[in-house]
Amino acid sequence: MSHFLRRLKPSFGVSHLTAASSRSFSNCIFKVKPCGTTVRDGDVGYLAIYSYVDKLIDCTEKKVPMELAKGMGTTIGASHGWVATLKNGIIRLQDDFDPYASYTDPKRIPLPPLVTLPHCQTQIVTNIAMSSSSPEDEDCIVAVKFLGPQLSLCRPSQGDCKWSNIRISDPSFFSSHVMYSKRDGMFSMPAAGGNYTASCDLGRHVNEPKIQMLSYPKQRVFEDMYVKSTGTFIEKEFLRKFDWKHSDWSCRMEHYLVESSHTGETFLVKWSKDINPQDGRSELDLFLVLRIDEEGNAVYTKDFGDECIFISKAESFCLPASYLHDKRPNCIYHLSNTSFGINCMDDDEKERGGEFTFPGPFWFPPKLDSKGKRILSSGIQYQV
Repeated sequence: MSHFLRRLKPSFGVSHLTAASSRSFSNCIFKVKPCGTTVRDGDVGYLAIYSYVDKLIDCTEKKVPMELAKGMGTTIGASHGWVATLKNGIIRLQDDFDPYASYTDPKRIPLPPLVTLPHCQTQIVTNIAMSSSSPEDEDCIVAVKFLGPQLSLCRPSQGDCKWSNIRISDPSFFSSHVMYSKRDGMFSMPAAGGNYTASCDLGRHVNEPKIQMLSYPKQRVFEDMYVKSTGTFIEKEFLRKFDWKHSDWSCRMEHYLVESSHTGETFLVKWSKDINPQDGRSELDLFLVLRIDEEGNAVYTKDFGDECIFISKAESFCLPASYLHDKRPNCIYHLSNTSFGINCMDDDEKERGGEFTFPGPFWFPPKLDSKGKRILSSGIQYQV
């Protein structure tokens, strides 16, 4: 991806890179070009999007608030293409990054005022998740995972909706990422270390989360580790014959649960980052993927059923490789605040997309027509 950035910089005058997303593609926002000021939104810019589905730059005619595009500290997460902002204790869901949504009449749905649980004074959000593609759906539930013990759920479509605050006192879940499982009908999150999961809903588990222990078989896996200081690769025994729960060897490990909407399978992804202490950037990204069944058996795999996994600050998801331009299955597309890239588990191919600053790094599932082709905006498209 860094290659096409170098190619496009001269021709498009790229001066500001923003990684956020439309609900319509597996993509990142490539550029928001300032185009004026409005009474409603202040400074606004045209939306230009890079899509991994067909490797096109889609220069849309959609105008979006520059404040939202640049992050500005108010953007707290995203799910199904809806971006959530938090300001003065009010979370608002917005469709501004959907190029097919109306610019003149965008949907911005305010949620009830937040109530902080006792001993939970922070309003730092880990991520948000939604049980359906639109908060306007009657059965849609929105989950907000705060840094700390608080998980909050509500139904936006109900006129008198209120937050149901769930306290998860186990510190292993304080920085967890939440996702919605259609298979289980609950919101789930992995504990730090990936030893067990917690699941909640607005029914029987609204007061007491359901805890499931994960059973790890003994396996052996090898990886090549790149040493940046010497510019070489060394063979490293990633795991010896011991439990996977002891595998968090790197400087930083993040855990993500992701469910395939096509196969119904659930995966636990361990994202290991070797962090440069000088600038906080990731020197090396390694991924371990485990398939989890309904009994909690976690088995290491490099085969996601010919699908790809998309991980970012938005709710994670799977996408069939047949939808993507290069058709490579079993790849992890990862996007963080400082970098993005692709790791293919089949052939150990790793593609570093670059190291930039991304205020809102969000991936979203694509919007496709009946033939599986991505629906383009009414703007101009450029092949990469």
